[in-house]
Amino acid sequence: MAAVNPPRGMRDFLPAEKARREQVLAVIRERYRSHGFDEIETPVVEDYDRLHAGMGGDNEKLAFNVMKRGLEAEAIRAAADDPAALSDLGLRFDLTVPLARFYASHRGELPGVFRAIQIAPVWRAERPQKGRYRQFVQCDIDIIGDASARAEAELITATLDTLDALGLEGASVRINDRRALDAMLDVFGFAAEERPGVLITIDKLDKIGPTGVVAELRERGVTASAVDAFATFLDRAAADVPVFGEDQIRAGLPAGVGDEIVAHLVGIGEAVQAARPGADVPLVFDPFLVRGMGYYTGTIFELAHPSVSYSLGGGGRYDGMIGRFLGQEVPAVGFSIGFERIVDLVQQATDAGTSAVVLVHDRDVPVAELVALKSALVRDGRRVRLEQRTKNLKALLERATADGYTAFATVSAGAALEDLELKPLG
Repeated sequence: MAAVNPPRGMRDFLPAEKARREQVLAVIRERYRSHGFDEIETPVVEDYDRLHAGMGGDNEKLAFNVMKRGLEAEAIRAAADDPAALSDLGLRFDLTVPLARFYASHRGELPGVFRAIQIAPVWRAERPQKGRYRQFVQCDIDIIGDASARAEAELITATLDTLDALGLEGASVRINDRRALDAMLDVFGFAAEERPGVLITIDKLDKIGPTGVVAELRERGVTASAVDAFATFLDRAAADVPVFGEDQIRAGLPAGVGDEIVAHLVGIGEAVQAARPGADVPLVFDPFLVRGMGYYTGTIFELAHPSVSYSLGGGGRYDGMIGRFLGQEVPAVGFSIGFERIVDLVQQATDAGTSAVVLVHDRDVPVAELVALKSALVRDGRRVRLEQRTKNLKALLERATADGYTAFATVSAGAALEDLELKPLG
């Protein structure tokens, strides 16, 4: 028999789970729109050259490529080692590269500062494992055209507000700046050509600890005196400055990092605090936050929640990307929440605005009567399903409850709408 499972790393969703996902997505969309963002849609495929132009970092290696149509067997054999000769399109691996292309295409039709929502599936040729899929949904908000701290503050407050609306209060944002990282490596004495590899190692700090990071840096053979300076910095007694602000940022950086970078981060904190009066600033400065995407040029951040040890999302400023399409710099910054992770944390909510009813009918009830009753209830704003009575009524009602139905009524031939006795399910 032919295999009937979905492709590895991809999933089917039964009605109850699909309804749950759509309910969470509806909350996310509503919150984002309330913060002034507008939803757009882009094709699921982009040109091969665009997806492999160095803008997507390591994700470019995970792109699913679409083979050119009409290739002869001899041409395929001749180009077997050259994916670019075989493919002209590819499935998008994120929503940022398509957004940059979208903005370059439609700039004249968009406001000077454009706030975009993108909620859509993306595809990566990952090795499937628990929690890691080849097709998954991303929920992005981006602001294009604003170089000020206001843009980051709007993204952070909209994201935290969305998590609050989903019942995930208490989230916080770890924040850093790629310019601060670069300045730090410069202070320590790492050569420019060494820094990409050094950042890859520093990014492992949470996993292998300071000792492991220093050991790996020495194994890389980078400037020894710079590693010594970095090790000394890691061994220092970290200042306990619990409130996000200039003191916390200064305490996390070596002397010599520019005031402009610090001021930008402080401005973000002040704006987020103003948006959430009466609460602690939900920001934590992390001088070793790296984020692996090579296109980040400034602020970077990751979303944390006390219920889990892993990140629920992240983003940053990518001021150089759109300029590659337009030939001029356009400031841009985005924040993406990990929908597949968040949906598992959200408690199942009941849609109080709609009553969902199952009409359990006898076999002899005329179809016209059933459809008339169903239509009358639908016009009344209810969701309605018709089910013929079975011997195991309990199993039928349990399935209906799992599918989100809240009440049922039994229907006999000749029953009128006023005769129905709705009984609660669950």
